[in-house]
Amino acid sequence: MSVLVVLEQTRGLYHRMSWEALAAAFALGQPVSAVVIGDPGEASSKDIDRLYTIPAFDYSADGYTAALAALIAHAQPEYVLFPHTYQVRDFAPKLATRLGRVLVSDVIKLNADGSVVRQHFQGKLNADYRFSGSGPRLLSIQAGAYRADAVPAGSPVVEAFPTGPGAVRTQAEAPFRESSRAVDLTTAEIIVSVGRGIQEKDNLILVEELAAALGAELAASRPICDNGWLPMERQVGSSGQTVAPKLYLAVGISGAIQHLVGMKGAKSIVAINKDPNAPIFEVADYGVVGDLFEVVPALTEAINELKA
Repeated sequence: MSVLVVLEQTRGLYHRMSWEALAAAFALGQPVSAVVIGDPGEASSKDIDRLYTIPAFDYSADGYTAALAALIAHAQPEYVLFPHTYQVRDFAPKLATRLGRVLVSDVIKLNADGSVVRQHFQGKLNADYRFSGSGPRLLSIQAGAYRADAVPAGSPVVEAFPTGPGAVRTQAEAPFRESSRAVDLTTAEIIVSVGRGIQEKDNLILVEELAAALGAELAASRPICDNGWLPMERQVGSSGQTVAPKLYLAVGISGAIQHLVGMKGAKSIVAINKDPNAPIFEVADYGVVGDLFEVVPALTEAINELKA
């Protein structure tokens, strides 16, 4: 049995979520291969068993479905994993129908026994899914569920698979593009995020100084952005950006599930809150129970002294 990961790239630039899906594949404890339509580029330096390359052609749901169905028939994987991107949401249901299989989308966790976890109601409920029958079993991986930097380097066997788009009945429009953002929190390694515990806009200077000391991006929970204290592009959560930094420092954030959905992929979470029962402490690696108006200035001062 094996796992096949469908990687997504545009003109040689891989979508970050491709590597997250690849990281998720290793959780199944089976040999991992990948496929890319176009130039393999960076994928040829990843620690996987085999990398299939399909000659490049313009995207269409028809074309990707035909080419990947042929590759899946050849490789015979037990699982097929996709990054949960806009493009995958376009063609993956069609591919699943072509194969006569179910697609479980937006998966947050894969277990070694083959079961998977998916969230409902904006993260309020986790549901376990188990497949019945034979493969291939199709899954898309939620953004931030796994860390892109968890995939080690290696030298896979590269196998060219000479297939094409077949008969394309539709003409795709330009790829969907999200509104441009002045701030892309998804690439930040350190994030200082502030919640309603800051009380008023004038107090934001405290967390701004902490973020500057750490060389971090400033983010916020929804109430801060709804009040207009910070722009919406800095919101983290189910209706904002999904992030996976090395360090996420949550200041005055209670930990509503809508916010946790957006930052659960952080490698290390530090929470500062005066309420010892705040839900944020349930996911934090380190917690400081205290008044942020005392803790944050002291922390900023200590960091600046270490840097001096």
